[in-house]
Amino acid sequence: MKLNFNILTLFPEMFPGSLGISLAGKALERENWGYNCINIRNYGTGVHKSVDDTPYGGGAGMVMRADILESAFETVKNPGRKIYLSPRGQQLKQPLVKELSQLENITLLCGRYEGVDQRFLDAHDFEEVSIGDYVLSGGEPAALILMDACIRLLPGVMGNADTEDNESFGSGADGLLEYPHYTRPAQWVDNKGKTHAVPEVLSSGNHAKIHEWRREKSIEITKIRRPELIKT
Repeated sequence: MKLNFNILTLFPEMFPGSLGISLAGKALERENWGYNCINIRNYGTGVHKSVDDTPYGGGAGMVMRADILESAFETVKNPGRKIYLSPRGQQLKQPLVKELSQLENITLLCGRYEGVDQRFLDAHDFEEVSIGDYVLSGGEPAALILMDACIRLLPGVMGNADTEDNESFGSGADGLLEYPHYTRPAQWVDNKGKTHAVPEVLSSGNHAKIHEWRREKSIEITKIRRPELIKT
């Protein structure tokens, strides 16, 4: 199954961005996923192709017009699940990412300025999703993050099928943060002359002990950094 993203944006040149390289880029070449950018500006009015206007009730900024957005949206043949990237939306977390990665079509609306006319969101049942408690200059970076999170879960994109289960928030990690990683050399001397060794248990060959150590480290890190993830 191919996952297709329809992206409503004023800046189509921002896509695929970093998703055109590395694992996501190779998956794009293999057609594991695809994207279709709809330039909202093409449906603007007047000489300058205006897409926004002042807000009713006053206030700072400009609001993207419902009629303009609808004209752009009507060109999407298979919208699928419709998402507006917004700081006031539900937070993007791994369970939602897994859910989205199993779909065939997702439409992403990238807002700009002060936001979009609420009537458009209501009329077309857009849900709002946030990537965090901060504000960006536009929805495009948030859309790329959501896309990246979904694409890496598609079959065949990551080399090892167990990778997702064992990393932070993965099912194999019980939703905990991931344990630390180490590789060669076994003894590393930093630029201050201090020697750093790989934890001995990791080179012991005792897989039960290694699993136990990793589990303990995951719990330890989660308690310090994200205590709300610890199940009582």
